[in-house]
Amino acid sequence: MTRFVWLLLLGFLLGGCAGNIPKEIRTPPPGNPPLQAVRAEPQRFTGVHVRWGGTIAEVQNRRHDTWVEVVARDLENSGRPIEDSRALGRFLVKIRGFVDPAVLAKGKALTVSGVVEGMVTKPIGDYPYRFPVVGAQTYYLWEPLPKYSPSDYPPWYYDPWYPFYYPYGPWPRPFP
Repeated sequence: MTRFVWLLLLGFLLGGCAGNIPKEIRTPPPGNPPLQAVRAEPQRFTGVHVRWGGTIAEVQNRRHDTWVEVVARDLENSGRPIEDSRALGRFLVKIRGFVDPAVLAKGKALTVSGVVEGMVTKPIGDYPYRFPVVGAQTYYLWEPLPKYSPSDYPPWYYDPWYPFYYPYGPWPRPFP
């Protein structure tokens, strides 16, 4: 009986560690092509499964779906876009149905898993830009990362010489 209780407790603990990030977002599909390759040869990659992510630039609701313009970024192993990475270009995400633009707000991080459906030319300012269109099968909106400054940590965390540096050491200060 005790062994059963321990196994049950272990099961609950391991189940609580599982994240809610979909598997399609956490792992890229085999042969995941980069955005630049799809922009160069769109016919070759139409129908190919991709996992891309980046920062939301614009959201447009249409009659039957929502189109999200994303500035592509490099992704971490978990699928999260790296905020400080360079922009790799832009792509459009087509999500079936209505998604509130307040939820998919400009500047938020988004990762999408879906199929390349083709290309659409749309202006960015006066420049006609060719966007690869991804039909979203799964998407994940990331929570913002907390912002930390060195003052958030105690001095011993980031300073190997603490508390033995001058003038803050344990000795008296020679001047006021």
